Amino acid sequence: MGPDFFSGSFLTPPVATAIFVLACLAGYRYRHVWKAEGPRWQLWLFGAAAAVALLVLAFVPLQTGG
Repeated sequence: MGPDFFSGSFLTPPVATAIFVLACLAGYRYRHVWKAEGPRWQLWLFGAAAAVALLVLAFVPLQTGG
């Protein structure tokens, strides 16, 4: 798993938008469960989903037209 592992991976704009929306929804659900003092497993589930989605958006390059 060297530096060339992700060299061919790009996000298209619609896929990046969908991941961003999923991250927002997961963050919203995380906050809702946190405020309601709900089950901790839901906090971990929604928090991890939001974190992974945002990390993918941060580190996988976006495909451009050029």
